[in-house]
Amino acid sequence: MVQNPDKNLSGKVAFVGGASRNLGGLISTTLGADGASVAVHYNSESSRAKAEGVVAEINAGPGRAFAIQGDLTRVSEVERVFDEVVNRFGRLDCSVNTAGMVLKKPLTEITEEEYDQMFAVNSKAAFFVMREAARRIEDGGKIITIVTSLLAAYTGLYSSYAGSKAPVEHFARALSKELFGRNISVNNIAPGPMDTSFFYPAEDDDSVAYHKASAMNGDLTKIEDIVPWVRHLLTDGWWANGQTLFLNGGYTTR
Repeated sequence: MVQNPDKNLSGKVAFVGGASRNLGGLISTTLGADGASVAVHYNSESSRAKAEGVVAEINAGPGRAFAIQGDLTRVSEVERVFDEVVNRFGRLDCSVNTAGMVLKKPLTEITEEEYDQMFAVNSKAAFFVMREAARRIEDGGKIITIVTSLLAAYTGLYSSYAGSKAPVEHFARALSKELFGRNISVNNIAPGPMDTSFFYPAEDDDSVAYHKASAMNGDLTKIEDIVPWVRHLLTDGWWANGQTLFLNGGYTTR
């Protein structure tokens, strides 16, 4: 019987996908402050400086970190990134993937190129990040993917966004079951619309007001509302498995 996991993040190794800013950045610095070693992933050269800023903040404290670029829609890149994590730190204990892409558009106007891009980023990349993490992760490890509370919404205009996130729910259920016996938990977190640069480009003033009014405090979800739940799943919350947690102030429920 595998022993129950160590709930201390000190000395653990974490990969954080999409970690140069917003939720991924705060997750990275939080784990680093807890003494974890963090691979800070970023997608493109335009994000390098911000990723290096996250790394510098972690390395100034008890944690260790390095930045690594990779196009997670390419399987060979996902494999390379995870190989580098293990080469640098010698192990992998946690994978938290925040990488995603949003499109708000009527279904009748979505092009094949847009459809393919949305599913590449939100579904394919999530699948292969989970696959490569599972292949390398230590017993007692944790795998988390960020999805969206729109999975529980009855709404238009987000067909390709929520639709491309929806498969990740089954990916988590299937992988969590396949890893039985090793105390590895696999879960999704589904935040409400977050007050970040990821959210606003797709919205106008009226829709922002609507999203705010749909939560219990009349505001958007803050990244600071989500990070404690990530940390909880990586530590004391290890018994949750195969779940999608809707963290949104009542924006949607299921």
